[in-house]
Amino acid sequence: MSDKQNKLSASLKKTAPIVIGLILAFVLGMVVRDAIRNAGIGKDTSDAHAHEQAEEAKDTIWTCSMHPQIRMEEKGLCPICNMDLIPLDTGDGAGLSEGQLSVSENAAQLMNVETAPVERRFVSTSVRMVGKVDYDETRLSYITAWIPGRLDRLYVDYTGLPVRKGDHMAWLYSPELISAQEALLQALQAGKNMENSSLSLMQDMTESTVKASREKLRLWGLTPEQIQQIETTGEVSDHMTIYAPTSGIVIHKNAMEGMYVKEGTRIYTIADLSQVWVKLDAYESDLRWLRYGQAVEFTAVSFPGELFTGTVSFIDPILDQRTRTVKVRVNVQNTDGRLKPGMFIKAVAQAQIATDARVLDADLAGKWICPMHPEIVKDGPDSCDLCGMPLVQTESLGYVGTTPLDADKPLVIPATAPLMTGTRALVYVQVPDANRPTFEGREIVLGPRAGDHYIVTRGLAEGELVVVKGNFKIDSSLQIQAKPSMMSMSQLPEASMHDPKMMMSREPVNPEFKTQLEELFAPYFAIQSALANDDPAQAALAAKQALTALSSVDMSLVAGDDHMAWMKAGKALKTSLSQAAKTQDIKAAREHFHQLSQALTSLTKRFGVTSAEPVYQFHCPMAFDNQGASWLQDVNDIKNPYFGDMMLKCGELTEVIKAED
Repeated sequence: MSDKQNKLSASLKKTAPIVIGLILAFVLGMVVRDAIRNAGIGKDTSDAHAHEQAEEAKDTIWTCSMHPQIRMEEKGLCPICNMDLIPLDTGDGAGLSEGQLSVSENAAQLMNVETAPVERRFVSTSVRMVGKVDYDETRLSYITAWIPGRLDRLYVDYTGLPVRKGDHMAWLYSPELISAQEALLQALQAGKNMENSSLSLMQDMTESTVKASREKLRLWGLTPEQIQQIETTGEVSDHMTIYAPTSGIVIHKNAMEGMYVKEGTRIYTIADLSQVWVKLDAYESDLRWLRYGQAVEFTAVSFPGELFTGTVSFIDPILDQRTRTVKVRVNVQNTDGRLKPGMFIKAVAQAQIATDARVLDADLAGKWICPMHPEIVKDGPDSCDLCGMPLVQTESLGYVGTTPLDADKPLVIPATAPLMTGTRALVYVQVPDANRPTFEGREIVLGPRAGDHYIVTRGLAEGELVVVKGNFKIDSSLQIQAKPSMMSMSQLPEASMHDPKMMMSREPVNPEFKTQLEELFAPYFAIQSALANDDPAQAALAAKQALTALSSVDMSLVAGDDHMAWMKAGKALKTSLSQAAKTQDIKAAREHFHQLSQALTSLTKRFGVTSAEPVYQFHCPMAFDNQGASWLQDVNDIKNPYFGDMMLKCGELTEVIKAED
């Protein structure tokens, strides 16, 4: 190796460590600089995030999901029900009108808000009626004396006996029969004497006399066979046999053997039970759904589980002022004779509703029907096979024509959508195209209820979404914000409901009955107080006292619908009180108290109170696994009987029942 190469190698060995050291120092400096910079940025970001969290926590309002009137600045427990408070979504209220509420998607889910479209559709309803089986008046026959005389024998001597047409019924003595029969025989003899006479005028007169004598005997009740026998034998009798003019059951026996009768005296009444009438009581609010010729299904107590059918043949034009019902008559075939007059009947008429209170019936659409005999239905104009009357179109009786149109479909909403306040109805409509769930209250005009739907007369359009579940929660939120709601509907456009069920008036209740009914309040309030104190023994004792008060109520003081309402609720009162008086189990006692409260509340609202002190109704939405339950108190201080000391103050005042002025 040359000297020059040796010098270069020695120089590299000296400078290499220096170069490597400089490179390492540079890299280390870059790493330290980045670390310092990142540390500074992280500190700034952490401080900013912590500041935002503090500001957000400072602005958060906490509320109770069951009692939205509770608002706290800090997280904690509800002072009413001890539930954990949740953050209140204040939302963005900008741009909302006075009656609108906007909530977040999460809040809408927590409120269980459900909507349904306003739609046009045929809806069905069931008209329930009760009544009795009765005779068909058109199939009643009377056996009367067509000639004065004496009843020497009655072959049918008791009622209920079935007879056939032509059966002998009675043997009548009448001296007048002799002269009438002799007149016939004399006329016949004169006719024979005039057979060879050339005087045609005399022959005609004799023949006329014979016809008149025969007609007289026929009008007195003699059959053609009896008259022929008189002419053949030439013998007269002062007795005649009266025969049954039709088959049926003898339902009345009006005479006795040996009794003298005059012309027209009724002896028997015969009813043909091969067809019967079922007379039903229909409430005036249900009359809009009943039509002549409509099919009716019914059951009889005597044949449980068996379904009978009939046809509406008559709707009484007069309303019973006492019961507020109208008689509806149904024709029923009864060839086997199982339906007997007097049997109790429960009937249901199904009606598919169209606009203008018309009814859709596929079997009668476009048909022609007899106005006297609804069983006679034909495809075109014709005459009735039974009475000869001209048939009429079913459309004239309130039925929809052959081809229903969309215009025939009524505008309807689910029955859970409207909130009722007296004669007014309020619905909450979802505002379309909103950034978040937004609802507005709207007062509407309702028509009648049809099953699970209400017919809308005015206030909604097809396709709009109405709240069918959670509307009470929306309403309570608006109340808290002092916006128009169900409790302040005077701020909304005025409207009224056209539902006779809600507008129907009834006679004043007997004050004595009210006084007797209010004797139940004291032991009832004692039961409520005992359960609020978790004392089932004291509740059972108070239930026994309530049973004593219940037995003193005179149900004869009320009549009509009030009587039926008392019978139904009174039975529930007795059942729940009897069970409550026997139990020492707090859970069972509260279940019986719930049934008791339902019955007593319905009676209190129906009949009112006479006391100067009001009765307060409270509701706890969490009772019985969030199904909710109500109760009555004599003081406006919540004491929850369904939870007792666990959640004594859980609940809200829903109504104050006061005496009428």
